[in-house]
Amino acid sequence: MLRYLGTRLLGMAVVMLIVATLVFLITRLAPGDPAAMMLGEQASAADVARLSAQYGLDRPLPEQFGRWLMEVARGNLGHSIFLQIPVGEALLARAEPTLLLALLGVTLACAIGIPCGVLSAVWHGRMVDQAVTGVAMLGASMPSFWFGMLLMQLFAVELGWFPVAGYGNPEAPLFFEKLRHLVLPAVVLGVLNSSLIIRFTRASMLDVLSDDYVRTARAKGLPEVQTIVRHALRNALVPVVTVIGLTAALMIGGAAVTETVFGLPGIGSLVVSAVLRRDYPVIQGALLVIAATYVLINLGIDLLYMAIDPRIRY
Repeated sequence: MLRYLGTRLLGMAVVMLIVATLVFLITRLAPGDPAAMMLGEQASAADVARLSAQYGLDRPLPEQFGRWLMEVARGNLGHSIFLQIPVGEALLARAEPTLLLALLGVTLACAIGIPCGVLSAVWHGRMVDQAVTGVAMLGASMPSFWFGMLLMQLFAVELGWFPVAGYGNPEAPLFFEKLRHLVLPAVVLGVLNSSLIIRFTRASMLDVLSDDYVRTARAKGLPEVQTIVRHALRNALVPVVTVIGLTAALMIGGAAVTETVFGLPGIGSLVVSAVLRRDYPVIQGALLVIAATYVLINLGIDLLYMAIDPRIRY
């Protein structure tokens, strides 16, 4: 087990080094000068050159990359050019809406995806299966911004049940008031991402339901619900857990569109504004943190396999 963990951590370090290299090169290849954008069109060339020198943007790329990598190794993600605060501080200030939104979205996606996938497999080929499969395909093909605007128009504008946008007053003591602002964005992420969980749960359950131990359980006279839940579903969950973990990681990194539509001050909207301003330190730091979250969730999924299926050992 320790040897496996050591190998995985070494592989994760290599992956993060590759990600850091790609993120640095992509940000530098993008057109636009952050110093010129910060100072505006009226700035002189001398002012732009002075600001570029202040942030080290006039140095050769290998030197900039080496300095940034050394600071990251020390736990310093850099200093935002536009926000004028450390990148780590900017990310922490925006982390709460993104993490709560991802948690609610994954919970809703599982609450929809797993039961629907099980029902679709149990009633394979019948009307329930066709209806669930059709809804899953509809969810997979629906644009998130369009679905978000539809929910906003119906439940926020017409019915007034939820706020149209925003995250409430930052100083508000009521935690539930913030959750109220996250309901509609979470429904968007949960419903759209549940389609993938439905398809994986259905396919995995169809494989398991034809196994000998399920037929044996039925031959022993066990109730159908107990056979499906205790014997079939537990063994079918191993590939589904992989999809759930990857979905959670994608929600953290890919909720930018939903956050922008609903005006949430999360990490996604921070990255979007940093890209528009060419704020290199924020882009690099945010993408590096998202990549680290992704690889850590993957490691957690692999370790969770042992809890679900005791036959799996590392």
